[in-house]
Amino acid sequence: MLSRAGTSQPRWSLGQLFFTFSHRFSARLNFSSISEVKVLNHLDDECGDFLPWLERKAGVQVSSKLYIGKVSYGRSLFASRDIQIGDCILRVPYSVQISSDNLLPKASALLDDQVESVTKVAIALLVEQKLGWESEWAHYVSCLPQLGEMNSTIFWSRSELDMICQSFVYQETIKQKAQLEKDFLRIKPALEQFPHILRRITFKDFIHAYALVKSRAWGSTKGVSLIPFADFLNHDGVSEAIVLNDEDKHVSEVIADRNYAAHEEVLIRYGKFSNATLLLDFGFTLPYNIHDQVKVQIDIPHHDLLRETKLEILKKHYLPAIEDDNGFKTSWDSFIIKEVKSAVGKGKGVPQSLRAFARVLCCTSHQDLSDLVLEAVQNDGRLARRPFKSRSKEIQAHEILLSHLTRLIEEYNASVKSLGNAASPSICKRFALRRQMTLHLLAGELRILKSASAWLKNYCASLL
Repeated sequence: MLSRAGTSQPRWSLGQLFFTFSHRFSARLNFSSISEVKVLNHLDDECGDFLPWLERKAGVQVSSKLYIGKVSYGRSLFASRDIQIGDCILRVPYSVQISSDNLLPKASALLDDQVESVTKVAIALLVEQKLGWESEWAHYVSCLPQLGEMNSTIFWSRSELDMICQSFVYQETIKQKAQLEKDFLRIKPALEQFPHILRRITFKDFIHAYALVKSRAWGSTKGVSLIPFADFLNHDGVSEAIVLNDEDKHVSEVIADRNYAAHEEVLIRYGKFSNATLLLDFGFTLPYNIHDQVKVQIDIPHHDLLRETKLEILKKHYLPAIEDDNGFKTSWDSFIIKEVKSAVGKGKGVPQSLRAFARVLCCTSHQDLSDLVLEAVQNDGRLARRPFKSRSKEIQAHEILLSHLTRLIEEYNASVKSLGNAASPSICKRFALRRQMTLHLLAGELRILKSASAWLKNYCASLL
């Protein structure tokens, strides 16, 4: 793991084919993050010299308040002394981070504009992996999870993916794997220009490096960057602490969002991510995730005589897709539902766009549809956002949604039941872990669906 950090000074190596020699570095943590765990060992003997090595590399102090330790799920950072809210707990210079800027012009010229920043950084990592112990970053590369230790859903087998078929993360996984295959074919000609290092790069090598970067890199003005030491910080969905970039001082830093006692695990928030995103991009889930959401798809029945007209109207009035905090896009027939906190009183309830879709669905004549279009033109241009004047028709529209959600709830319940006891001793450890993560995922999305269902029932009852 993180042994043999040593005192290696900057030196020229084969890695210079891809990087400027003053800007090369590494990694992030094992993302099997759960907030409340017992510390197994306050100090990690294997990487006790990691921070001193990094500070020699950076030429400045990175942190005087943190040390690397172990918890039940891997490495983490702990308070070396009391930390007060507002303290800067680490500061990592850009000079010891890896971004796409580290690619030499010769290498960059071989990659077209469609190659994203994550892929470019993955190429950087591939070079270091292939250099083995000749790499000045060998101590870092050796601590990264091996291919068999990655738990992002892009590494799941077909039977494992079947466990999450109810969730939209299933389709997102299929899409991401297909895109990665296209990306690999796009960059392969460039890799082949350096046969003495990269001639034996396989798709498995690439997808492994890509997943390591995807789960460890932080966003910046340069695209994404791998930030040493900060990558040991684990995730807490309710934390307000994040990695901040100071473009004037050229450093990344983390400010404590609360007080920590000495030897307490220090946590930050990677983002306001649902379990679906955590599972797809990072390979872990939380038992209870306040940011969970469900992507619901609902179509116009093919037997609907007004189907083509409704489709035309919906597409005409649909606003351009915008990515949410989890990076998921919606289309005219898909909607993101978040937890409805209360079935009564104030609250956003079910998304207005989904309710509008239901109102279009229940129209039974061209005149009904024309009235909705006219109303949109006379107001803000959005279709069917106002309740029907007829209470019975408004109830009918929302009962369509209620029926759809009820069916989804039944399917989710069946999926959860089929998983059985995730702690069964008769299955392998990795499959047991992935089944447990599936339960976290499905349970969270089921909670969202039930909250929306309760809101719809209450709304319909209020119109009677």
